[in-house]
Formats: sequence, structure tokens, C-alpha cells
Amino acid sequence: METESFTRLLAHARDGDGDAHDRAYALIYDRLRAAAHQQLRKRGGQYTLCTTMLVGEAWLKLADAEVPVRDREHYLALASLAMRHIVVDQARRAMAEKRGGNDIRVTLNENVAQMEAADADVLSLDAALDKLAALDPRLARIVEWRYFGGMSETEIASMLDVTGRTVRREWRKARAFLYREMGGGDGGEDDPT
Repeated sequence: METESFTRLLAHARDGDGDAHDRAYALIYDRLRAAAHQQLRKRGGQYTLCTTMLVGEAWLKLADAEVPVRDREHYLALASLAMRHIVVDQARRAMAEKRGGNDIRVTLNENVAQMEAADADVLSLDAALDKLAALDPRLARIVEWRYFGGMSETEIASMLDVTGRTVRREWRKARAFLYREMGGGDGGEDDPT
């Protein structure tokens, strides 16, 4: 995919060109789908969103936002943030439904408990990521882009205008912080991120 053509198509789409919208979506769809699939797979298959729905919601959220996009990497970064918000909002809704007031709860299978744990993990990660953003916004962006958006070290390095080595070092630092915040100790190799 040529970055310039995606950016140009996106600009035409924002001007109301439906054909450009469809072509831009086709160019980025596989990449967004891979990121969404990776994100949902981290939930252990215990999630009510499907890959296609997550991609569609992220695409629509960005289309409605009318944010100027510099290039493909910038779009992927924005999509990462959109996917984070969608996944977190879904987890919040699920947790709120779980608390359901005076509703009678009937558990049909053991997957319900796993889904609830996955939702709690998403909310815990979101809170830890907010704390990280308050301390070091760049580290938080790296996590969003890599964890939620599936961006590569090379793409992140390009976005931040740093080396891949710097991204790797900061990724490890961010993971250690999140692991500690989420109650996992010192951020060793068993951490969930």
C-alpha cells in the first residue's frame, strides 16, 4: 500500500467522495482487521465483539471525528486509540450489565466467568494506561499503538521519529510499569502485555 495514495484517498473521502472512501477502506482494511483480531485474541476468545465489528466501529469513529490524517501510520495510530476506547467501553458495559441490580443471574456455562475476568482485565489495563499517560504520554502512546493497534516497532519508530531500539526499550519500560500497576510484581516475562 502506498502511504501517499491512502492519505489522498482519505482526504477525498472526507470531501464526500464515496468511491474514495471505499478504496481507502479497502487499502487499510486488512491491517485494521489484523490489529482487531490480535486485540480480541488477547481476550482468549471470551469477548462479545467480533473482529469485523471492531474494525467497522473504529473506521466509523474515525470517519466521524474528521481529524486531519498525515499518513497511513498516523491513521493506524488513531485507529489504535479508537479500538482501545471501543474495547474499554464494551468491557464497561459488560461489567455494568453484570451488576444488573435486582436481575436474577443464571450462569449457562463457565465461559461467563472467563468473559467477566477478561472485561475486568481490560478495565485494569485502561486505568494503568491512564496512569502511565499522566507520567509519560509517549510510553502510553507506544502501548496504545502496539497493544491496541498492532503497529510494528518500525511503524512506531517512524511516528515518533526515533530508532527501533528506542521503541523496544520504551516498550519494555511501559510493560514493566503496567505489569506493576496491574498487580503483577516487577514486570517480568510473565506479564500480560
